[in-house]
Amino acid sequence: MREETGNPTGPGRMGRPAADILYRFFTVEGVHRESLAPRVVAAVGRERLDEIMDGTRERVGEITGVRDGPDGLVIEGTKGRALAFATTGDGQVLDGLLIAPGAYRAPRVRIPHGARAALAWAVWALLLAARIDACWQAPSRIAWCGRLLIVAAGYLLLEGWRTPARLPWWIRRPVEAGALVGLASACRLPGLPLAGGGEGEPVVGVVLIAVFGGFLLRARRHRWGTAVSRPLTFPLQGGNWYVAQGGGPGLNHHTPFPEQRGALDVIQVGPGGARARDGGTRAGNESYLVYGQILHAPCDGTVISAAGHIDDQEPGIIRYQPPYGNHVFIDTGAEVVKLAHLRRGTVTVAAGDPVRAGQVLGEVGNSGNTTEPHLHIHAERDGLGLDLEFTGITGPLCRGRTVRT
Repeated sequence: MREETGNPTGPGRMGRPAADILYRFFTVEGVHRESLAPRVVAAVGRERLDEIMDGTRERVGEITGVRDGPDGLVIEGTKGRALAFATTGDGQVLDGLLIAPGAYRAPRVRIPHGARAALAWAVWALLLAARIDACWQAPSRIAWCGRLLIVAAGYLLLEGWRTPARLPWWIRRPVEAGALVGLASACRLPGLPLAGGGEGEPVVGVVLIAVFGGFLLRARRHRWGTAVSRPLTFPLQGGNWYVAQGGGPGLNHHTPFPEQRGALDVIQVGPGGARARDGGTRAGNESYLVYGQILHAPCDGTVISAAGHIDDQEPGIIRYQPPYGNHVFIDTGAEVVKLAHLRRGTVTVAAGDPVRAGQVLGEVGNSGNTTEPHLHIHAERDGLGLDLEFTGITGPLCRGRTVRT
């Protein structure tokens, strides 16, 4: 799936210095390669590293340059291009290297993640508005009941699947107020005939509610059947923690990946549900409530991997990085608990360190494969994700749930 070399723990920045060294690394004679990346060579061995580099050259051709692009470091060759991630501690040697599989093609049009989300919500709002307007145009009482049921089905799916709590209040409240507008159309009922068109609409509404409700009920209550060996301690304290991803298939985008199938993505929300400080507009990482929140160990165990050297992403933009970014992986003896996307420079432990539940591990950040600050947590055993359980927290941990600590 990916080729990774090195597991650096020291400081390092992506950008021009890493691009220069990576180009030199690809173009020097093999005997000099170790001096440019001693930790990388030590981590994977010369033979494996040569295989990775030969495979990269086979894909891209003769290396002509390495540049720092908007999607990450781009290895350019005579046959094509490939994405890479590299860190350099002192600007002289590579501390770590990750090369993406396959060819890299820059997108012709870049649409920010926030713009895509806004477009999706605009489509939802327009569809709901159209059905609400249809309630005011109903030709009969039966048709009105059917159309209102269709509106109710839309709101059921909206609340249960689209996670409106992640929206700022000035978008969420008007959308939710549309339900009252639909109900207000009941004032027309005394003047409408019982029948006279739209007799099949109640059936459509009931079917939609049954389908949407059944899907959400199954996805929210889904269990994989294998749980962590003992309940964990919730790793974030003193706030309202909103589960942005969690639950079963269709409700949790982690489920296609076996080891992450029980994962949660957690953000912080304020009293009104906003995830930005003071309910304001989300801009940089610092504007998110969860960014910089203290992360505590959820269990006793031994750290088997830790990294804190990777830059935080800019919200809404994903540069190529190791997927977990800055992270701490803890082996409990019965499973491995993984916490990811931590803030650069805050990780307090290293591989081999023993940890106790509640111990400070670092801060929540926005590093790795992520579009906004959040905590990713999952547990796995033998390559399969486990159902998470936390002391003092009952009920399903699914998308849309708010945990208060």
